[in-house]
Amino acid sequence: MAVPKKKTSKARRDRRRANHDKISQPAISDCVECGAPTVPHQACPECGVYRGRQVVALAEEEAQQEA
Repeated sequence: MAVPKKKTSKARRDRRRANHDKISQPAISDCVECGAPTVPHQACPECGVYRGRQVVALAEEEAQQEA
């Protein structure tokens, strides 16, 4: 059975493990309709459009419809 000749130090062990826990910054693209920055595969928070369709009713539009 393979046995290590020397003990792996805590620093070396932690350096090796550190690469698995890195968090990458989320991708950000521009909305096709209004140009606001959005996360891919999500409805635009500014205009509520996803893939060319209005999927989220905004508070301003709801207020106009009620009046």
